[in-house]
Amino acid sequence: MLDIKFIREHPEIVKENLKRRRDPEKIKWIGDLLKYDRKWRELIQKCNDLRRKRNIITQEIAQLKMEGKDLKVKMKEVGELPDKIRKLETQADDYKKKVNAILVKLPNILHDSVPYGKDENDNVVIRTWDKPPKFDFKPKSHLEIALGLGLIDAERAAKVAGHGFFYLKNELVLLDLAIQKFAIDFLMKRGFTLIEPPFMIKRKAYEGMIDFEDFEMVTYNVAGTDSYLIATSEHPMGAMFMDEVLTKKDLPIKFAGVSPCFRKEVGTHGKYTKGLFRMHQFNKVEQFIFCLPKQSWQFHEEIQRNSEELYQQLGLHYHVVNVCTGDIGTIAAKRYDIEVWMVDGKFREVGSNSNCTEYQARRLNIRYRDKEGQAPAGFVHTLNNTALATSRTMMAILEQFQQKDGSVTIPKILKPFMNGIEKLEK
Repeated sequence: MLDIKFIREHPEIVKENLKRRRDPEKIKWIGDLLKYDRKWRELIQKCNDLRRKRNIITQEIAQLKMEGKDLKVKMKEVGELPDKIRKLETQADDYKKKVNAILVKLPNILHDSVPYGKDENDNVVIRTWDKPPKFDFKPKSHLEIALGLGLIDAERAAKVAGHGFFYLKNELVLLDLAIQKFAIDFLMKRGFTLIEPPFMIKRKAYEGMIDFEDFEMVTYNVAGTDSYLIATSEHPMGAMFMDEVLTKKDLPIKFAGVSPCFRKEVGTHGKYTKGLFRMHQFNKVEQFIFCLPKQSWQFHEEIQRNSEELYQQLGLHYHVVNVCTGDIGTIAAKRYDIEVWMVDGKFREVGSNSNCTEYQARRLNIRYRDKEGQAPAGFVHTLNNTALATSRTMMAILEQFQQKDGSVTIPKILKPFMNGIEKLEK
């Protein structure tokens, strides 16, 4: 959420940001927002004036009592004030609700380096690592490979749970666990605290973390409750310090979250959905950082290096894109995506890295103070980065490490976690 004070002082910056985001219909909201905000402040001022008047009259009544003078006029005057104040407070609350209703829908302010564009086709490739494998045979898709090796059962999963779910079997389950353990060990060595969060989250906490327009599309509600299954460990980790004030000496706080993820949007129109790429349930290891505002751009690059090193150690061909204004979403000020090469010649997203500046922290009221006992100095900055999503990482391994005989070589870095298994084969 943006700071209303910033919008008051820099409305043109906010409007220009909406133009860059290709969201011009929200520009007219700024005028309404400032009008509601101005009216709210006027009403609050009137309430405060009446409260001061009540205090003054109360003192005058006390003085008149001491002097034995008539109190009727002053008593009548002071008796009318509470009702006037209540009416003004009700009006002020109505305008405050109108202000907040607009504030929560305005997107974060973009970093200057975010490229302008319409959609994912306008994302800018900033670097590429390694080259695609050379095959002397026609390579198969990861789904063909997994089915051929008997490592996945799509039909029975669809029968039992519906489209977008799979039974993983034998060595593919071990590979999933190996990828998690590899990423966990990597991040813990770099000072990240390992977190397994609750797999459900209350709506208030969820709304502090994600785009309202995506909420119903993405999340599974637990029927009859105010709780939702998590779409990523990022969300319960980010909400962990909701309504708290952190101390500067304790920052940064670095979490490595490991959890299953549950998402409804598997059949998103126009998106690649085959096999393991887009599922309702998958496992993921996530980086999440709370830090001082001056540190966040440094950490944005640091966690990007972490995720790229993971893919490099796995030996997977990928590139990194700077996500454009039309594809970035409302929460991030800047986002990188890592996209792996697939055997159809396309690069597809396997992880994203977002600096959300103070946007989420302001929604969740997560602040910091310079020293214990001092007043809050401001809001923390939050960053999130997909270390490894196991389903898409397995997809890339199956496709890039496949052999002519239909087997798949296990990346060297994962072999210690695979119980001595060096190949996926019949």
